[in-house]
Amino acid sequence: MDSKQHSILMLPWLAHGHISPFLELAKKLSQRNFNVYLCSTPINLKHFRETLSLNLLSSSIQLIDIHLPSSLDLPPHYHTTKNLPSHLLSALITTFDDAKPAFFTILKTLKPDLVIYDFLQPWVPIVAHEENIEAVLFLTCSAASYSVLTHCINDPNKDSPFQELNFSKDQGDKIIWFLDYTSNGVTNKERFLGCIERSSSFVLIRTSNIIEAKYVDHFCGLVSKEIVPVGPLVQNPTRNGDDEVIMEWLDKKEVSSAVFVSFGSECFLSKQEIEEIAHGLELSTVSFIWVVRFHGGEKTRVLHEVLPEGFLERIGDMGMVVEGWAPQAKILGHPSVGGFMSHCGWGSTLEGVMLSVPIIAMPMNVDQPFNAKLVVEIGVGKEVKRENENERFKREEVARLIKQVMDQEDGKEVRTKVKEVSERMREKSGEQFDLVMEKLVQIVRKS
Repeated sequence: MDSKQHSILMLPWLAHGHISPFLELAKKLSQRNFNVYLCSTPINLKHFRETLSLNLLSSSIQLIDIHLPSSLDLPPHYHTTKNLPSHLLSALITTFDDAKPAFFTILKTLKPDLVIYDFLQPWVPIVAHEENIEAVLFLTCSAASYSVLTHCINDPNKDSPFQELNFSKDQGDKIIWFLDYTSNGVTNKERFLGCIERSSSFVLIRTSNIIEAKYVDHFCGLVSKEIVPVGPLVQNPTRNGDDEVIMEWLDKKEVSSAVFVSFGSECFLSKQEIEEIAHGLELSTVSFIWVVRFHGGEKTRVLHEVLPEGFLERIGDMGMVVEGWAPQAKILGHPSVGGFMSHCGWGSTLEGVMLSVPIIAMPMNVDQPFNAKLVVEIGVGKEVKRENENERFKREEVARLIKQVMDQEDGKEVRTKVKEVSERMREKSGEQFDLVMEKLVQIVRKS
């Protein structure tokens, strides 16, 4: 790369699961002579300002507030998907659209060499091009899920070309609902296609060819644009004093003897689902750490009221139930953890694989069923099946899969495979990112 230090302005969608990979990409770019401005709403950036190193923020990465128009229906604390009531999602997307003038002001003030944007704001590259600045789309979910999404746009009545990803009617209906979801007079389908069309000569995607080569190629063919994997962008786990209670509990357990149970920051279980998982964990007799989250609007829910009666007393030191938040990367990186029961959000899936932890997949919605199928396809985990398409998970099946993955003999194959995949992804990461840098430098010079 040339010696001149270039700058990039990033604008991810207003969800923690999108901002985090944008930030990890920013860290890697900052190590390659780029200054990066990461732009989001104050409520979203509050968490990152509290947790990021001051040295990192003061040197090569700056967090930039974008202020969305405020209203009685959507006050500033709702300028994020976290704890957002579902009926306000359309209002959030519309309000984000209305932040176009604010983004234009930021763009003119900072004068970046390049803009990197997300999948629901096709107005971003339009604004950038008005200032003669190139813009590149960065997609944060799996190539498999985007292949399915684009396949449904092109021909919703045709089966997926990949047998392993063929979806049920219920899943298909949910995809169609997402594509047809309209805000500000624009469907998500139109937003997604507009973002791809207006990206420069290529699109960045958070994945690796080690696990998704055929889906990357297929997606590339569907959109007629080069798809460039940037790698898993998984945060390196670090240990600090705030997590000592959890870490001390894990330190007492044998190697690979505990399962970590977590369903992401924006996936909330019903009382029935919580009960089935609780009974499943108890039946498995395997040690566990379970993170239970409630939606921010559900102030009246209490942990002991949703768990089966006497559950906490019966499990004793066999399990630890944590309400709200836990340091996922640190837990997965602990030698005592030998399994990860996950909803298979893409970030969690990549984190589990990169930290060589077999996945017990329990997908809920959106892209998660396709990520779960990918996990099974590449041999790094097993999926807990629902009794019927729309039925809840059953405790016996939950217990059976936990035992299968955690057992010394039954789980040997999946443990070996996830370790092998993790090592290959790490070996490939440098070469993969060199290509990303080559593409970005070409675009910056053009801009």
